[in-house]
Amino acid sequence: MLAQLLLLSTALAAVTSGKHGGVDAPEFGEPLTNLTVPIGRDATFKCIVVNLGNYRVGWVKADTKAIQAIHEHVITHNHRVSVSHSDHFTWYLHIKNVQEEDRGQYMCQINTDPMKSQMGFLEVVIPPDFIPEETSGDTMVPEGGTARVSCKARGIPPPRVMWKREDGQEIVVRDQNGSKTKVLSFQGEVLKLSKISRSEMGTYLCIASNGVPPTVSKRIHISVHFHPVIQVPNQLVGAPLGTDVTLECYVESSPKSINYWVKDPGELIIPSEHHEMTVRQKSMFEAEMSMTIKNIRREDLGSYICVAKNSLGDVESKIRLYEIPGNDRHVYQYPDERTTSDDEYGTEIYDDEDIPNNNDNEKSNRVPDRANKWYSNDGKIVITTPNGASTTLTATLTLSMVFLLPTFI
Repeated sequence: MLAQLLLLSTALAAVTSGKHGGVDAPEFGEPLTNLTVPIGRDATFKCIVVNLGNYRVGWVKADTKAIQAIHEHVITHNHRVSVSHSDHFTWYLHIKNVQEEDRGQYMCQINTDPMKSQMGFLEVVIPPDFIPEETSGDTMVPEGGTARVSCKARGIPPPRVMWKREDGQEIVVRDQNGSKTKVLSFQGEVLKLSKISRSEMGTYLCIASNGVPPTVSKRIHISVHFHPVIQVPNQLVGAPLGTDVTLECYVESSPKSINYWVKDPGELIIPSEHHEMTVRQKSMFEAEMSMTIKNIRREDLGSYICVAKNSLGDVESKIRLYEIPGNDRHVYQYPDERTTSDDEYGTEIYDDEDIPNNNDNEKSNRVPDRANKWYSNDGKIVITTPNGASTTLTATLTLSMVFLLPTFI
């Protein structure tokens, strides 16, 4: 009876002092750290044990109760799992090439009685990726219609989707009442462009991110189709014979138009040394078509038509080329110099009746010479105006021909 009491008191003392068989009981040196690892990377849990003695450390996946390893031996059949330790003090559980199924609670155990354990969570994060069957491709919409494009992305944590224009321009968003707002970026999986205009045509970037690199983006091109439009900066162009002249037309069309030139009444003009043609694309839907006529001859005078055609229709505009009389510049030198003010130049207003009548069946491409006429007379200049008055000046002048051109087509 005395011996049993002595044994019980010894056991109680050992429990009270935290010792097993006179040796300090093993304890964890620090908590197990939670891990967040991108899929495909490696994860390592570290379990620090003080006073391990002859006890053993084990690893268990707590949610499935699957034993991973006991002491230095791997139990699981997962070839990506391994263990290591440092001086029986620091114990490691290694998981290579982490996969989504590795996510969960992991337990570090000491086989004391009762068992001691602590747990850490392995979070496996996945970078964003687009779901092809739920993501739009390039889209075509008529001008004034509605373009609806969507981007559906997956990942852990769930990604956020943002839209931007590739050219850096603002996105025009309209609400149900038709009022519009311009933003540099738009948040949401679906982008809806109502009453779309040609200026909104372009490439839009769908960007998905969730804090796990890399961020992904997709290019979606929105084409806005419309009937061709032509603008002519100068419908009346004048030039002297023997010089070069360039005719210009500005075209807007989508899809891109076929552009060409016609000599009225319908002669198609083919590019040649005499007719040089260029088309310069200014934007996705704007083009500048020009034709340079070299060494103008009299038969080149007349009307030219620029034509633009696409699948939605065609349009044309006319430019008239007329002759400006003469192309020489004369310089006269006289012994006496005198500065002539602008007030000494006569100006006249001409009515249409002053223009000589031409044959009814033939249009003249020559502009009537209405300018004041200048003559030299023994070192003097005589200015003759249409009303017959004349003024005599003595000066050293550089004369430039000035013509008042009527506006007519």
